[in-house]
Amino acid sequence: MSLELNAPVKFLKGVGPKRAEALARLGVRTVGDLLYHVPHRYLDATTVTPFARARAGVELTGVGRVVHTGIIPTRRGLRVFRAVLKDESGVLECAWPGQPFLERTIKPGQLLLVTGPVRYYHGRQLAPREFIILAEPGEEGPDRGVVLPVYPATEGLSHKQIRALIHPHLDALLELIRDPHPPALRARVGIPELRLALAAVHRPGTPADAEAGRRRLAFDEFFDQQLVQARARFLAKRARTGISFELRRELTTALKEHLPFTLTGDQRKAIREITDDMTARERMHRLLMGDVGTGKTVVALFAMLLAVENEFQAAIMAPTELLAEQHHATLTRLLGPLDLRPDLLIGRLSPAEKDAARDRIGRGASRIVVGTHALIQESVAFRRLGLAVVDEQHRFGVEQRAALVEKGDAPDVLLLTATPIPRSLALTLYGDLDVTRLQERPPGRGHLKTALRTESARPKIYDFLKKELAAGRQAYVVYPVIDESEKVDLRAATTMADALRKIFGDDRVGLVHGRMKAEDRDRAMRAFRDNTVPLLVATTVIEVGIDVPNATVMVIEHAERFGLAQLHQLRGRVGRGSESSHCILLSDVPEATERLRAFTETTDGFAIAELDLRERGMGELAGARQSGGAALRFVHWDTDLPLLEAARTAAGAIIAADPALTRPEHAAYRARILQRYERGFELFRVG
Repeated sequence: MSLELNAPVKFLKGVGPKRAEALARLGVRTVGDLLYHVPHRYLDATTVTPFARARAGVELTGVGRVVHTGIIPTRRGLRVFRAVLKDESGVLECAWPGQPFLERTIKPGQLLLVTGPVRYYHGRQLAPREFIILAEPGEEGPDRGVVLPVYPATEGLSHKQIRALIHPHLDALLELIRDPHPPALRARVGIPELRLALAAVHRPGTPADAEAGRRRLAFDEFFDQQLVQARARFLAKRARTGISFELRRELTTALKEHLPFTLTGDQRKAIREITDDMTARERMHRLLMGDVGTGKTVVALFAMLLAVENEFQAAIMAPTELLAEQHHATLTRLLGPLDLRPDLLIGRLSPAEKDAARDRIGRGASRIVVGTHALIQESVAFRRLGLAVVDEQHRFGVEQRAALVEKGDAPDVLLLTATPIPRSLALTLYGDLDVTRLQERPPGRGHLKTALRTESARPKIYDFLKKELAAGRQAYVVYPVIDESEKVDLRAATTMADALRKIFGDDRVGLVHGRMKAEDRDRAMRAFRDNTVPLLVATTVIEVGIDVPNATVMVIEHAERFGLAQLHQLRGRVGRGSESSHCILLSDVPEATERLRAFTETTDGFAIAELDLRERGMGELAGARQSGGAALRFVHWDTDLPLLEAARTAAGAIIAADPALTRPEHAAYRARILQRYERGFELFRVG
């Protein structure tokens, strides 16, 4: 058959139906997929060591002619294939235990590259991890080593078999590749031509060649994604003719004058950016990203008042009733001097209270509304919604956010998140939004100290907790699991709550976890908030939605089980008042010590998010918002931010000039987007 990139891989010589099934498990279904199934690591065998310098306990890569082979049985019945290799410096024995079949592959006279550890067994002996036949008997071979690609493999298909499958077809496959990027763009970014890049990742001469090829593939992933983001942004802006609010400085100035604190520089900058958005003709669609305790709610309140002084309503939707109540209490306190009272609409209100709230919202008497999912029920109708604020927006689905926005006639949208996201993630996940970051903390917060301790410190930690509780303060003890399991040797929240009740008193220890009914969980959290219960045992359900300034201690058990960003979210529950606070990480896992110690040394959520990104990659951090359905396979997050910036610039310029990619020179981009992204057709239909 004639070779085509979109042809099923099973028709490729050497594959067949059975191997095609195994390749499908690796995401390889077409011939083109096979070309993009690139090595996930390399064995650098470019530096060859003479056999005479082989030392026991040291890794060696060498090249030599096979002078003798044989199979040696051992006393345990294991048959060992043995080959003696010779180079200019001397000879070295290689042994493959349990692989007598290699006698059919490795023959005297062949030139072999071998790499692996050297041991001492009746003399120096190499245990090859890898070998490659560089030349057959009588043939000249290369005078140096090679870089060995190691491919992602699956059951029934080893990385060596995949290598043997790809390499004979590589030159023919590369002939089918056409580079969609013009030479000027490649030169500007500093990336190789696509055919050269793919050749370099599969058959690199040096590790640097492989890295240059990977960078090109990473740029393409970023570029495709940024085209989608730029197109989505273009469509949103074109369809976003909204409300041009006037800056009347009535309520906003009054709030500023009556605030019991001074705004930080970051807050003032955020308010300016939001005000510019809201007074423009296009609808605002902005994400306000702020670390725990940086004052996002106050910034959102200025935006809400700008809507209210223009005779519009503003609504803020929170993911839990407790968080909604918290916002309502905060806004009630701050708006008191302005003679404004926000309304609250949550599920636990009585039917009469809900009816009254819905009536006020429908008549426009409620100018600022705080609520949960209750806000998006059909029975709720706003008279004139001008601003929709969504708090902890990643906890809501796209449809739920849209449902709130649809309660008005093209209202402005402000999304809030307390999850710090590195710039690289923000550009990929939220490239269609305008993003504002809050990093400065308001003055007047108590000092927060984080410490890493082992199990031996438990008695001292409990003594410290007793002193804090005796002084009228409160504490959390957090566990990664709810119930104890025979398979996992971890302290569990339910078991430890009982143990802590024996130490601190039955009525002084509360418990919350994800399997409790919502009303029971809220009841336990309210008891802690109101200081009826001073010690709260919890799982990660407390990450979001409880603000207790009186809580000064958090103990996190099995801290190694949490990601760094999650630890930071948990730690944000203490240090919210003026007292000094403490976060104590308990872990007896030596391998986790370095990362946990790095966590104790900074309280900067964005720095921690960068650490977490390097440690875990993008997948787990992306949360609910996926980047168009296509994973970024070739990207290295710790080094590739310049590539992302370059891709964003290039994609933005192309969409600005050719929004639907209808020009002939952009046809390849359009085709790739339609194939790669779930929403491609929707985004790039003509118009």
